[in-house]
Amino acid sequence: MKIRPLARGVALTLGAAVVLSGAIVAPAFAEGGQDDEPLGATEATEAEMPTIGGNLGSQRYSALDDIDHRTLDRLAPAWRTHVSEVAPASDDAGQQTAPIVVGGVMYFDTPSGGVIALDGATGEAKWKWENHDIGMSSTRRGVSAGEGRIYTLAGDNHVVALDQDTGEELWSVQPVGDEGEDIGRVAKAATVYSEGTVYVHAADGDRGAVVALDASDGSHLWHFFGSPTRGEVFTNPDGSTFDASETWGPAPAEGEEDCSETGGATSWISGSADPELGLYYATFGNPRSCDSSQDGSGRPGDNLFSSTIVALDVETGEHRWHYQSIHHDVWDMDNVHSPTFADTEIGGEERQVLFYGAKSGHQFVLDRATGEPLRPVEDAPMITDDRQHSSSTQPIPEAQLLPECIAWQKLDPENVPGDPYRGVPNYNGYQPDEDGNLVFNPDSYVAADEEHLTYPAGAGDHREGCLYDPHWDQPILSTTSPNGGADWSAQAFSHRTGLVYFPYGTNPVAHWREARMNGQRAIGQYQTGGILAYDPTDGEVVWRNHLGTDMSHGQGPLVTAGGLLFVGQADGRLLAMDDDSGEVLWEFQTGSSIGSPPVTYTVDGEQYLAVFAAGTTNPYGQSITAGDSMWAFKLDGDFTAESGSQEGPLTAPLQMRRPVQGGGAVDGDDVGNTVLLAREDRTSDTAEAADSVSQTAMQPTHLRVSVGETVTFLNPGTETFPDHPNQREHCATQFFEGEFHAKLAPGESYEHEFTRPGEYFFNDCTDPRPTGKIEVVFDETEHLDGALSFRPGTLAFTGSTFNDVRGSVRAHLELPNGYAYDGGAQLVTPLGLQPIEPADVKANRNRVILTFDKADLDNNVPDGATSLTVEANVATGDGLHRIASSAEVEVKK
Repeated sequence: MKIRPLARGVALTLGAAVVLSGAIVAPAFAEGGQDDEPLGATEATEAEMPTIGGNLGSQRYSALDDIDHRTLDRLAPAWRTHVSEVAPASDDAGQQTAPIVVGGVMYFDTPSGGVIALDGATGEAKWKWENHDIGMSSTRRGVSAGEGRIYTLAGDNHVVALDQDTGEELWSVQPVGDEGEDIGRVAKAATVYSEGTVYVHAADGDRGAVVALDASDGSHLWHFFGSPTRGEVFTNPDGSTFDASETWGPAPAEGEEDCSETGGATSWISGSADPELGLYYATFGNPRSCDSSQDGSGRPGDNLFSSTIVALDVETGEHRWHYQSIHHDVWDMDNVHSPTFADTEIGGEERQVLFYGAKSGHQFVLDRATGEPLRPVEDAPMITDDRQHSSSTQPIPEAQLLPECIAWQKLDPENVPGDPYRGVPNYNGYQPDEDGNLVFNPDSYVAADEEHLTYPAGAGDHREGCLYDPHWDQPILSTTSPNGGADWSAQAFSHRTGLVYFPYGTNPVAHWREARMNGQRAIGQYQTGGILAYDPTDGEVVWRNHLGTDMSHGQGPLVTAGGLLFVGQADGRLLAMDDDSGEVLWEFQTGSSIGSPPVTYTVDGEQYLAVFAAGTTNPYGQSITAGDSMWAFKLDGDFTAESGSQEGPLTAPLQMRRPVQGGGAVDGDDVGNTVLLAREDRTSDTAEAADSVSQTAMQPTHLRVSVGETVTFLNPGTETFPDHPNQREHCATQFFEGEFHAKLAPGESYEHEFTRPGEYFFNDCTDPRPTGKIEVVFDETEHLDGALSFRPGTLAFTGSTFNDVRGSVRAHLELPNGYAYDGGAQLVTPLGLQPIEPADVKANRNRVILTFDKADLDNNVPDGATSLTVEANVATGDGLHRIASSAEVEVKK
């Protein structure tokens, strides 16, 4: 154990003027530095949110109710702080942290991996800490507070304690086991403080662990490994004992890898604590030793404590009980988010309840003291593969929150995007017939597995893409997803409604044993999501709102006694919803992606709501608008952003469909507008290159052509590759519109003319992994001078808050003779990173009248003379074209 008690990091205490959001302000700090313990396991928060879950039971519920249905229209920003601009400044953006609030001061991780303390009433920085001697890390999920200290993580496996009032570094340790053994990497999960102990979770190593440290000096108290030491015996609540290492198969020969001690089972999200019961609850992730996470052939058995929640004695770290949600996980479907507590009635009896689940979309309702299921769970029979040592059963809760099977919908231009859980064609043998219906073909690639599969009664005769369908070398698409369900987004429990609020994402994944750690999200599918509320007393879903963006990666909800649910979105919007119905009542655009849960608190008796708009790239990659802004709101808040509006500008468009792999777009002229099927490159004439099943085996994977051009899809034969042509039939199946489904023998080709702009994904029927995209664009935009005017020509945005902006703006577009409006109208603004869609369009001969909601323009146009541009598609005698026209308006704010 390395303990360094003296501070060596940078902790800038800001007692002089500091630069925030481009203005110099003087500090006037709220009182901080209180030594009170965090709230108990199920006590509602009020003035503070002292843990990232609100209380130790991760309920994310506040008893504050000044902001409610009656006052919501007065909710407006009070301040915004660009965290990275605070000294020591950086240009870093993005972070997954959840803030805490203690004594009127907000503490959270910065985009650069440090910690900052902000005055909750003004947003002014009290201090900011960084220590580049030990290194920083950008992936952080929150800090904890206790005994006048803030506990955080830093680079090179450090846990650090900071003075709560000054940010001074008090101690820094690198946790190891009792005998110096490696416990994994402490880098992601938030620290948790309770009753003199700091709990730290280790991930991304051979073994995951939970480590308990003494809060006073960081010294080691105990640790618990997610995958057991060979021969380690544990005791169940009934007194029976078991050797957990036996669930990883027999002990290996000397010198061989022992899967039980390199099993992964990492604990990469913080846990929850119940001081009254003396228990700390940790969730452990999937196994990933002995070959890969997708290959269970080398680790027969249930593989405890992977995909398991374990209740640990807070004094000793001893196992008190466990509940495994997935036996022998080969899908990376670990349920890891912090368990949520409730003291509520189940089956007519008041119980101490724990809600456990995440990626699978399941919710296990367990007794906190014993781990006993309090709602029915079926040990359901499963399809098995004898090569995988598949578990013959899996625990399935009676209540079904999310669909557990793929929807194989017809390819149809009138049904796009379609069901959120729809399957990409050709996976699992579901191939289009002549009408576009996806029909199972038993002679497709999946036939290779059949001799190894066993189907229980009632399971049908093939894999339909359901949860826990087995796989081997062939890709099998299933739902929910290693990147769906709730993944790491926290859920919430309301004392007011008694409901659990569960955010989710939809992202079906293809599994095969050589796939990357969590399989391959099917290229071209839509990545969406929403939030639902369910009643734990009967397991019924009360409401569901599929909001449209992924909500499984940090977008945890906050519920309040005011009858409201607050939650952020990847597109930068903060939403207020009715907690009884799921209706969206209020929204605010922050200007950058949100991947963190909001918090609420009071300062001097006034309620605030805050959210960190920094963003996380999962699942939308670099299309998200990363940021560094902490926003705080209150009733009648009067903060104004640079645009003169209270909101931030529109964020960049999200890449809603899973992108193709293999590099950027290739211009059609460079490859003769030709795509080679089932080849990873266009020149390699080798046996290994033929009939490739790689996801990049459409060459090029991303082809860009102009509207009206024709593309050739070629299954290359001997004319292309004389020595090693393709030997098998291959397809180009376009989805989801179903524009073409060409089956081609070696040497055959198919031509298709693309008459409209858009993205056209396609894959192969021989093996669905090779996937490409044709991007169809206008080769130029024709500018029409003087064709656009706005009515009124002066745009007045008035009102005390952004909520008061009302009315509409009309754009009149005069088209030349021979031009007919053909959709695609958008308004391009100076500040927004994406165009604005019209609320209404009326086209009459050469005149097009576009109506825009004035509130949509408010945050995307600056004060004063401003040029606005309308773009649209028009049809002429020689095809479809893109036109644009600009006009100047006077903006008054």
